[in-house]
Amino acid sequence: MDLPQLLLVGLVLLLGVLGVLVPGVPGTWLVWAGVLWWALHMRSSLAWALLVATTALLLVVQVVKWQLPPRRLRAVGVTPRMAVFAGAGALLGFVLLPVVGAIPGFVGGIYLCERLRLGTRGEAWTSVRAVMRAVGTSVLVELFACLLVVAAWLGAVLAS
Repeated sequence: MDLPQLLLVGLVLLLGVLGVLVPGVPGTWLVWAGVLWWALHMRSSLAWALLVATTALLLVVQVVKWQLPPRRLRAVGVTPRMAVFAGAGALLGFVLLPVVGAIPGFVGGIYLCERLRLGTRGEAWTSVRAVMRAVGTSVLVELFACLLVVAAWLGAVLAS
């Protein structure tokens, strides 16, 4: 696969990860489509194995999300700014502490956003708990899975 096409696949994966944070955008399916595109062009056993693993993981994530409570974004005051902070925190945590760092990074991003908005530590933690109960868990599960897929894809690209 040539470099421009590889960069386009990477862009689709990035848009998918960002799409997880935006309600109504099929972020998970964009990530899967990016891996499918890459696998169809690579035609290697590694590419097909990654596509199968990605498909299985993302289907399991969809089942898990259906089991979680429905999203109530407006009721708890989730804003686009909070989504940016949470996403940036998850990405930073994922890079600084590979894989498991996404979880504290996500929660830390929400806390930082709320601390800047509300000013006090107690009110910020109360808001973080409310957000995580309402929407955070389902978004975190989906974001974590997509970050795992992107990391595996990046590892496969570097390995091949």
